[in-house]
Amino acid sequence: MFLVTGATGNVGAALVSALAEAGTPVRALVRRADVVLPDGAEAAVGDLNDPAGLDAALEGVEGIFLLSGYDDMPAMLARARAAGVRRIVLLSGGSAELEDLGNAVSRYMTLAERAVRESGLDWTFLRPRAFMSNALRWLPQLREGDTIRAQFPDVAAACVAPEDIAAVAAVALAGGHEGRTYDLTGPVALRPAEVVAQLAEVLGRDLKCVELSNAETRAELEASMPQPYVDAFWNFYVEGTLDEATVHSDVAEVTGRPAWTLAEWARAHADAFR
Repeated sequence: MFLVTGATGNVGAALVSALAEAGTPVRALVRRADVVLPDGAEAAVGDLNDPAGLDAALEGVEGIFLLSGYDDMPAMLARARAAGVRRIVLLSGGSAELEDLGNAVSRYMTLAERAVRESGLDWTFLRPRAFMSNALRWLPQLREGDTIRAQFPDVAAACVAPEDIAAVAAVALAGGHEGRTYDLTGPVALRPAEVVAQLAEVLGRDLKCVELSNAETRAELEASMPQPYVDAFWNFYVEGTLDEATVHSDVAEVTGRPAWTLAEWARAHADAFR
């Protein structure tokens, strides 16, 4: 039995579906009992911020797909080990490599990896770069018209499909990848305008990309997130501390198939954009 946390998120939902379709026993950690899950998946109601309430969810579990960023991860990992869990597949990120505890994003990923390393459990770290599903943040703009305002327009990223992250996670959960760190990207680095152009082709719309200045980008960020996270993304993309443009081959090497292209991902999710 595998436990998937973040089971309704982009990666978690794809992982639950992949495991259920393969006939692998899978339990989805959810916050509400009425969440609809794929056939073959069972639900466990719980919250990673409340490790004491996870005992039922952990019963009979061999491996956990775990999200980063929770307050008392050491306590959760201790309960997992006591329950007989053997393996953790941690969803981290490229900024964990920086180990920059002054950066809000790098900090929580770094601390999560440290906690897992120190847990005594077998582990595999997944460090995806930007998600292809980040394009869904443009949905409100697409509902209003054909113009997309793009932040950090000069920054290229080899975005990865959540389905590819889930595929790697499924392989790692089965064992044989202990102590490995995988850098997960798509097959090519694209700037925002290039992403918009590919979306336009898939959706059959005449989309226009308006490239925001740094000042415009910062104003939008400050209106939508806490200041420490604004500063973190500024550090990554304006100061250039985070490399998301380098293409890595880990998806293909682990899964035995090529990573999805952006066009493939967009076609699979075209209904969400419409």
